[in-house]
Parts: sequence; structure tokens; C-alpha cells
Amino acid sequence: MSIVSPSRLATLLVAATTTAVVATPSVPAVAATGVPPTARVVHRAEISVLPPIAQVGSTTAPSTRAGTVISTTFTPAVNGRPVVLARKHHGRWQVLDRTTTTRKGVAEFTARTRARGKAVKYRTTALAYRTLPKVNSAAVWSTTWGAPDFVDEFDAPALDARWQHRIQFLNPWGGRSCSRGAPEAAGVESGALRLSVRPDPTATGLCTPSVAEGSGDSAPTGTYRYRINGHVSTEDTADFMYGVAAARMKFQRARGQHASFWLQPRGLLKFGTTPWGAEIDVIEYFGEDERRGGLMTNVYRPSPEGAKIRSGTHFGSADRFLAGRSDAWWKNYHVFSVEWTPTEYVFRIDGHETWRTSEGISHHPQFLILSLLSSDDELAALGGEDDIDENAYVDWVQFWQAG
Repeated sequence: MSIVSPSRLATLLVAATTTAVVATPSVPAVAATGVPPTARVVHRAEISVLPPIAQVGSTTAPSTRAGTVISTTFTPAVNGRPVVLARKHHGRWQVLDRTTTTRKGVAEFTARTRARGKAVKYRTTALAYRTLPKVNSAAVWSTTWGAPDFVDEFDAPALDARWQHRIQFLNPWGGRSCSRGAPEAAGVESGALRLSVRPDPTATGLCTPSVAEGSGDSAPTGTYRYRINGHVSTEDTADFMYGVAAARMKFQRARGQHASFWLQPRGLLKFGTTPWGAEIDVIEYFGEDERRGGLMTNVYRPSPEGAKIRSGTHFGSADRFLAGRSDAWWKNYHVFSVEWTPTEYVFRIDGHETWRTSEGISHHPQFLILSLLSSDDELAALGGEDDIDENAYVDWVQFWQAG
């Protein structure tokens, strides 16, 4: 909740930049770089180090074992350019890993945050490729971001006081007229936060879903049992402005509910759209069905008229971010994160960039939310009233504030 320091913000969000200038070679270089033959090309390697936001695995593990992400953007941008990651070891650069650039010229690596308890100095090198010369980045330290400003490993016997249970009532204007948040739907088990969708033990009869006025959604058909949802936040205890937020999560498998890691602004209004900040849905998982389920990332910003304007992406081929054929979003934990600057959001899965946008940038402190919700428009997807006891798990969550 501290005031952002512009100098530290610049240091954290762009760790280092190095530039070399060479004359563009003759005409054959145009096909490789897209640069006119009469121009001079600025060869740039802009490297940034992110906090430890990569950690795939089937079991819970301390966040201190997560890998630091090192991302470099090379200019000119050429797809497939070979890049190596090296660390400074006994005064010499030792190559650790290799990859190739994306079509945007980006090379991403996951590396150890500490070696024998000490910070590590890294750099990346784009190797000579076609007509492009070898380019070294500046060196960066693995611990640039330092310790997180907020962390919960969920290793206590119960959910601690930093978390509050949200919206413990039916919420038709929010699209959940048949479900409510409840303490019994969220609890700590074996070092993880369990988020559940379960039948509401206090409800009698069946629910006919309604649709929020002005939402544009069609009304779901049928009647359904009432449900309780795991839905917790740090609204009253912890928020931040600019930096990185990350959660290591394992999702439910079935459709009919969606697990989420998201941010909302301090001072959120209980009714209507808050006219500042944004809703930042770092990740939402709608179940095993890429066309109708799968992963989504969204940003909702307020309009002058008081409505919400959505920007987002549905990952129709989200499995490309998995760690192999035996992996699945409900089998293994993955780290979902957002890097939030004054000008853009960059979303990642285990350090791999999935989407970035400059729309709906919040300049207001945002708090953390973890949930497994059964919204009205999902109820018909459950496939039967017996299949409504679903769980998602959060191994850890943390944020690093750039200020």
C-alpha cells in the first residue's frame, strides 16, 4: 500500500538495456529483417528479470523453489533466432540454456533464483543469425524484485485473518442468483487453499436463474439446486499498485463452474460499477472443453456511463502452455501471473507470456481474489445434479509491489 517510487519502478520493470549499432547489409538482408537496405539498424537487447513465477508440479511446494523468469526482447525482431542464457560463475559466463526468439523477438528462460543461497547474475545473448550480428544483453540479478510484499503459502491449520469470505448472499445482479460465497466452501487442506462448489446445506427447493438487467445474456433454462462457492479476498487487508501478482493453482476438471485468480480495486462499490481501477482477471478456468471451457484472461474497465467494458482473450489452444502430454490443468499446479505497469498488463503462465494489453490500466490499488464460482450461465454445463462437488486448489499466492 506504499506510494510508488518512480525510480524503483523503472529499475524493476525494465532491469537493463544494451544497444549496438551496425550498418544494415546489402539487399539480401531485407528478407531476414524487413529493414530497407539503405537504413542503419539499431540492434537492441532489452532484458528484464521477473520474480519467481514458474513452478509446475503435481504436489504443493514452497514458493521459494519457484523459478525466476528472464525475458529479453531483441530488435530487430526475427522469429527463430538462437539465444543462450548464461550466468556469471567464477568471473566467466557459463551457458545454461538455449532457446529461439518468437516472431516478436522475445526469448524467455526460467532459471534458479539462488545458487547455494546466493543471488545469480544472468545475461542473454542472441547469436549471429543470417545477416544479424551477435548481441549481448546487459547483466541482471536474479533477486532484482526482492522478497514479496505479500505471500501466503496456505501452510497454517486454517485460513488466516488476511482473507475474508466474499458475497455470502445470492447475487442475481452479479450473475449468481443460485449461488453464494460461504466459509465452508473454502478451507486449508494439506498445504493448499481448497475452493469448492457444493450444494447449499441451508437451502430448500430449486432455483430458477435470473439474468442481470442490461447484461445482454440470455436466461438459462431449467431449475437447479442452490450452491455455495469458495470465494475469498484480501479486500480489507492487503492491496498493491503496479508490480507482479502470481498464484500457483490446480483447477477443477468439470464445466459448470470456473476457478479464478483476479484483482479488484480498493474501495470497490457494493452496487454498480466502481468508477476507478479495473477488474483484472489474471486467469479463469471454465473446465475441460477448449471450445466452451478452457482458459480466459480478461480486463474490465468502467465506462463513462457506468457500465463495464471488457477486453480479453480465450485461449482456444491453451494446452500449448502445458508441460507435456501427461500434464493437465486439473493434474498439476501452474503459476498464473500478471505484470502490471502504468502503461500495460502482461499475463503469463509459468513465465510464458500469454497476452498483453494497454487497455483498462488501473492507477488505483487492487486487492487479491481467489474463487471457484458457479454462475447462472454455467449451470446447464454440469451434466447432472450429482456432479456438483468440485474443487480447485491454490498452493500459494503473492505479490511484489514496484514501489
